Amino acid sequence: MRSIIFVIDDSSGSASGDEMTAIDAFNTALQVDGQWVMAAGIAAPGRAEVIDGRPGRESSISGSLFGGSEFYSGFWIVETDNLETARRLAVAGSRACNRKVELRPFLR
Repeated sequence: MRSIIFVIDDSSGSASGDEMTAIDAFNTALQVDGQWVMAAGIAAPGRAEVIDGRPGRESSISGSLFGGSEFYSGFWIVETDNLETARRLAVAGSRACNRKVELRPFLR
């Protein structure tokens, strides 16, 4: 099963050198264990754009759909045999990046 682990932050590019080292080690462990699909940091909400391309509703709004001081600053997509393993990886990812994370399984 595939899941996404979102990193929750309150500023972009805020990982310290020690955190980046731990994140790199976590990424390597995912790759070695065959659980890595991909990972990336993402731009701050100020660089987001909400787009509605549905007929009759076409619009584009600068900024994120969601307000608040916290936002997703990155993610991992992982492949696991079950949800419990995905949860274990989410805990490890949270520890590696020293941030809260949100885990969501992909729909089938």
